[in-house]
Amino acid sequence: MRTFVTLPVVPAKELPPEFRCDVRFSEALVELLLREFTREGDVVFDPFAGLGTTLVVAERMRRVPVGLELDPGHAAYARSLLRHPDSLMEGDARQLASYQLPLFDLSLTSPPFMGRGDVEDPLAAYAVPGAGYEAYLHGLQDIYRQVSQLMKPNARAILEVANLKRPDQITTLAWDAASAIGEVMHFEGEIVIGWEGAGGYGYGYDHSYCLIFSRRDWEGPCVHARRSG
Repeated sequence: MRTFVTLPVVPAKELPPEFRCDVRFSEALVELLLREFTREGDVVFDPFAGLGTTLVVAERMRRVPVGLELDPGHAAYARSLLRHPDSLMEGDARQLASYQLPLFDLSLTSPPFMGRGDVEDPLAAYAVPGAGYEAYLHGLQDIYRQVSQLMKPNARAILEVANLKRPDQITTLAWDAASAIGEVMHFEGEIVIGWEGAGGYGYGYDHSYCLIFSRRDWEGPCVHARRSG
């Protein structure tokens, strides 16, 4: 797969009022990655299911969706979109090892973001104060240590993450997440997603990164740029 891809920023579908400020995962990006990294019948796992985009697209593409979502409102909404709502469990990714989950072929998610100086804990659905940015990164690392135990031998885990540009500072979230998770998984590389369209991506940049990981005990080929089509 190419290591730079351009996709349109498509306006979000109409959402209930309580979710109108949420940033939705791109369906076009999910479709692209599922075509590249999975086949029909493969298990696709999202540990931060949010509004269910990964699971809905996986179901539509005849993959087997499995997901966790901590926030009850998001989980209920996502279930309402699925033909098989029991494929999404209301649960905490930090306690991943405590759930009865199948081995998967691909984990695909956009985790909750945190900037340096933010107060709320993204891994607790922004419901309580956190212990700071470094604690957040350590929490992501621990989650993906558990994720790695659920991966089939040649599975991948992909996170779509952006650096965060604000008037007063830049948080190198994508690079920091790659470094933290790379301590417990094999980092294969990244795909840069260039976002085109009115309004931009929403975090100060017009691009984000898909970080690709595999199990430490199975180091498949790295992602190389090559032309397709």
